[in-house]
Amino acid sequence: MLTDPLFYLCSVPAVMLYGIAKGGFGGPMAVLAVPLMALVMSPTLAAAILLPILVVMDGLVVKTYWGTFDRRALQILLPGAMVGIGLGYLSADLLNDDLMRLMVGAISLLFGLQSLFTLKAGSASEHKPVAGGLFGMVAGFTSFSIHAGGPPFSMYLMPKGLTPLLYAGTAGIFFAVVNVVKLAPYYYLDQLVVENLTLSLVLMPLAPIGVAIGHRLVKRSETGFYYRVISVCLVLLGALLVLRGLRGLAL
Repeated sequence: MLTDPLFYLCSVPAVMLYGIAKGGFGGPMAVLAVPLMALVMSPTLAAAILLPILVVMDGLVVKTYWGTFDRRALQILLPGAMVGIGLGYLSADLLNDDLMRLMVGAISLLFGLQSLFTLKAGSASEHKPVAGGLFGMVAGFTSFSIHAGGPPFSMYLMPKGLTPLLYAGTAGIFFAVVNVVKLAPYYYLDQLVVENLTLSLVLMPLAPIGVAIGHRLVKRSETGFYYRVISVCLVLLGALLVLRGLRGLAL
């Protein structure tokens, strides 16, 4: 695969998009990475190659946004995410990727459409532990399976009306914890083998470039525009995931 031009044609844009999303700009568009890479490999292999790269990106993001995060949001979301990761590991042999895509896609599409027409960024609402725990669990579960934790995370945090930098910093710490925790179950599922890690290392230099671009875009974004970008990403990616899920189930 290292000498296959198609590998680079799909993987390089995927990693760059993920880095820009990790940098804080249009976070849900990171969901594009696995489908892009899945054009030339299995979704499972794509997820395994991406995970070490994501951990490196997370380290860069945490350093970039250190001290800028919503502590209460993390306290509510992270325990649920740990439960979701555990459920993902326990159901790894039973998991149907197409059903996961369909579920995450449908929720993302509906929430994105609602946000575009009704959300007023800046009109913060209170944190709700039960709802946050459930969204955190879904984010952990979908992140474990297809690195698609962004949409459930956004669904909980967007209505809080955080500034772009505060939102990005909170997302950075949340997914840094989630992805580090995912390393252990991925290892026990034999996903972090030498062949996969070699492919990860080849793509690793793209990580800081994507994160830097995303951070620069966030710093220049007005709050309303920032949330509209996220909502549009949710709609487009939701539609993509629904179509892919339906096609997979039909086949």
